[in-house]
Amino acid sequence: MGDMSMNKDTGRTRAQESSAAIERMYITMRHLFNRGFYKPMGVSGETLREALLILRPEIYGTIADEKVELYGLHYVIDRLPQGIEECKFINLTSDEGYKDSHFTPIVPPKRRRNCYRIDDEQMNIEITRGRSEIYDILTHLTFLFIESHKISRRVIINEDGSTTRDWQKLEVAVLQEEELTQNAREIALTHTANILGRTFREVNEMLGKFAQANNPKRFLEVIYWLGKRAIEEVAENDKRIVTFSPVLRERLGHHIHGEVWADTIKSILKKNGLLERPLHIISANMHSVMNTLYAPVALQKELEKKSNLEIYELLSDSSSGKMRSRVEKIAVKHGMTFIPDQSGTNIDVQVFDTAQLDVSQNSFCTKTFEKGKEPVIIVMDYAFGEQAYETMEELLKPYLSGRKTFYLDVKSISIMGKAGILEGGKGDIMIPKAHLFEGTADNYPFDNELSKKDLEGNGIEVYEGAMITVLGTSLQNRDILKFFHESTWDVIGLEMEGAHYQKAIQASAKLRGSISSDVKVRYAYYASDNPLETGSTLASGGLGTTGVKPTYLITEKILEQIFEA
Repeated sequence: MGDMSMNKDTGRTRAQESSAAIERMYITMRHLFNRGFYKPMGVSGETLREALLILRPEIYGTIADEKVELYGLHYVIDRLPQGIEECKFINLTSDEGYKDSHFTPIVPPKRRRNCYRIDDEQMNIEITRGRSEIYDILTHLTFLFIESHKISRRVIINEDGSTTRDWQKLEVAVLQEEELTQNAREIALTHTANILGRTFREVNEMLGKFAQANNPKRFLEVIYWLGKRAIEEVAENDKRIVTFSPVLRERLGHHIHGEVWADTIKSILKKNGLLERPLHIISANMHSVMNTLYAPVALQKELEKKSNLEIYELLSDSSSGKMRSRVEKIAVKHGMTFIPDQSGTNIDVQVFDTAQLDVSQNSFCTKTFEKGKEPVIIVMDYAFGEQAYETMEELLKPYLSGRKTFYLDVKSISIMGKAGILEGGKGDIMIPKAHLFEGTADNYPFDNELSKKDLEGNGIEVYEGAMITVLGTSLQNRDILKFFHESTWDVIGLEMEGAHYQKAIQASAKLRGSISSDVKVRYAYYASDNPLETGSTLASGGLGTTGVKPTYLITEKILEQIFEA
């Protein structure tokens, strides 16, 4: 019994320690932002580094060990601009007109943000999605620079910066312009494995993961430049610096991008005569609603031989471009308007006028509506963290056109997305009853129109309970999550936008009166990872087709409820 209570106390202490580390990180990041600059590996970056090492987030794997964390490195590099490892100066800016310059935008593979390589030493990263984006970048940079110093510790022989033979051989392989032969590549990988404290098999696997069509030795370059910049910091005291532009510091939190984004949507609704119709907002991806509504019309022949789910899986495959464009053509012909983002929010929008859609083609859309009362569905792409509050609040505000004020007749708001699950596995479904906001005592209970029984019986596990809105997925910590899951909070999963959406909906419906207080709210998530299971975290790879079935089950249920209303 004594042992058990000791373990319980230790567990709680770890959760408390981790929770305090997250709080310190956010306070520090805000302080550094207000200050305008900091040196990540200098005194000013020390608190961030220490907090991250205490926290040891799941995504960053072995960050606290001496060996270099390879899966975490791959995860981070995919979310930062190509060439970031070479830069001494990283400047976070607002949208300040670089798109009209000669600089070519660099967009990271897994994050939609414009970045610009100013010269050999400087990278500018454009922030248009609010504080969550800054937290995301600073956390990734902290991890990157910690790893870079692990490399330097393994290759510097003495204080004057002399390096090991392994490092010198890697340098020759990276800097030679001609392509490496298989022999030369494997020799370079052998030296790299020694530097990283990893096996030849591990670094060989990473070579393939990092490789690009035009650059097969990308992995070797990333390791070399991270190490080189860290060696310069240690031997020459030439520290890397992160700065925040004055315009970014002035604009942050002012909803500049969200307001432009929302006004564009409302002006198009007005132009198409849809502004005074019943509106249903869905936060989702840009394919599931369109495919669910229009694939039965566009792909009738295919559906004679295959089930709906098989068709959706085919449409989700990157090689099915022709099928997708057929669905898109039918959609545009029958009431879909696509609004590509021009505001900097990076949130595209689709508007569906269901008056132009033959609902009888869909088994779940059987009701006919009085003319002028047909639902208009607005699908907005995923927001990022705090950006969810900005965009939803701006979208729900009345629209001023000339001297007239139009209050939107918003009947329902549905949020569908990916989330981490704490019980179950990838592809399972979570139905929240409340959102708890990490790092605060804020909680947002609500009546969810979707319930467990709506989605059960389809061969997918469905969980119902509270969900935690985390400040950043890159800070997932097993001890905190375990505490939330096992305590009376009964948390089933975690995501980044729920509390922010709910805050905007409650303010608009209950306080400001922008929309009806009877607005129906739906939330459902499918699991992209289980951070409590080793090997099931976000860094272990994507969902593949596992996400297709839950995505379309949720989409069909949302549309069914919209058409039944």
